Amino acid sequence: MTRVNYDDLAKSIAALTADEDDLVALMATVTCEVHHSDDRFDWTGFYRVVAPELMKIGPYQGGHGCLVIPFSRGVCGAAARTGTVQRVADVDSFPGHIACATSTRSELVLPVFDCTGTVIAVFDIDSDQPDAFDDGDVAGLTAILGAVFTK
Repeated sequence: MTRVNYDDLAKSIAALTADEDDLVALMATVTCEVHHSDDRFDWTGFYRVVAPELMKIGPYQGGHGCLVIPFSRGVCGAAARTGTVQRVADVDSFPGHIACATSTRSELVLPVFDCTGTVIAVFDIDSDQPDAFDDGDVAGLTAILGAVFTK
């Protein structure tokens, strides 16, 4: 089983995104690198803020995702609404969880901020394993997202 090394992943992503400022290109690159870094990650992608209180799917890897998510619904909506990381060990216990895939058992969603501190997206990782994410995932991914999107 492949388990991500966040130091190596951060270096790889930094090298790939160093001179890029297009948000979609950045999101696509981050998604691809993160998704293929760890066997726990079954669906990996961004939901972009496109209007007040509304997100639409962005670059992703894995099966189909939900196309539109309002801030008022689901784990992704909670991360966007509150600006805080949502780590859900059992998605069936999360009130209002949106089941884009019935195989998902746990989820990690991190808000993505721009250089002004505005939430511009959320980064969503689903796992078919229960309680798949830990503090190391939160810290590693938060650092990567900050380095890429707040530069």
